[in-house]
Amino acid sequence: MNTKRNIFALAAAALMGISVLAGCSDTKTGTVATDGSTSMEKVIGTLGEAFQQNNEDITVTYNPTGSGSGIKAVQEGRCDIGLASRVLKDEEKASGLEETVVALDGIAVIVNPENPVKELSLQDIAAIYTGEITNWKDVGGEDGEIVLIGREAGSGTRDGFESITGTEEKCQYRQELTSTGDVITTVSGNPNAIGYASLASIKDNVKPLAVDGVLPSEAAVKDGSYVVQRPFMLITKKDTKLSDAAQKFFDFALSSEASDLISSAGAVAAN
Repeated sequence: MNTKRNIFALAAAALMGISVLAGCSDTKTGTVATDGSTSMEKVIGTLGEAFQQNNEDITVTYNPTGSGSGIKAVQEGRCDIGLASRVLKDEEKASGLEETVVALDGIAVIVNPENPVKELSLQDIAAIYTGEITNWKDVGGEDGEIVLIGREAGSGTRDGFESITGTEEKCQYRQELTSTGDVITTVSGNPNAIGYASLASIKDNVKPLAVDGVLPSEAAVKDGSYVVQRPFMLITKKDTKLSDAAQKFFDFALSSEASDLISSAGAVAAN
């Protein structure tokens, strides 16, 4: 009899242990799938790495498809959190999506380091991209045709740049590229090129220009003096609850703890 009691006691204890472990795994394990803006790569990468260090059983993935594709991925249920470097359109909000600002980012207007031009006005930038100004000598540079580099239709960076400069559907692009990295690489290889890219992604192989006398920087974005800036958004479905793992990452990205991480990635935390 004692032997039977011991066996039942051990079995009950084992079942209790399994239940406890199962309860833990429901909230502390899983994958958080993010999809969208290529401009947000550095911010999401930095946040994801720090988050995973403190949540070893949760994996954060990032699919750099562009803002429009990321928004669509949320709509179709192919990711947990969409990433957009532009505000949602009215029809996107009407479809049940909502946006949460996680950071602010400057859109740097960039040229090749060999280009002597250091500053342009917002008006000059608009005139260049619409084809009114076609030679660098007309804006203080050397004689040479200006090569216009931009992003593809649907890009959050392109939407932000064109809305701020008032050049929607008027830009005379020579090349329309599908990622921030491609724009930077192309401009770095052509002394006559001009492009635009997320401030958080800028490296020494290109030169950011001052716009109306203000160079793009975290401080200038934060105080609003650098006018070519846009929000970094987390996109979710309004009436669909996030998984425990995704909610935990979402809350972390908006926390005060994340502010310094966002700053280290070259953007300005919204909270």
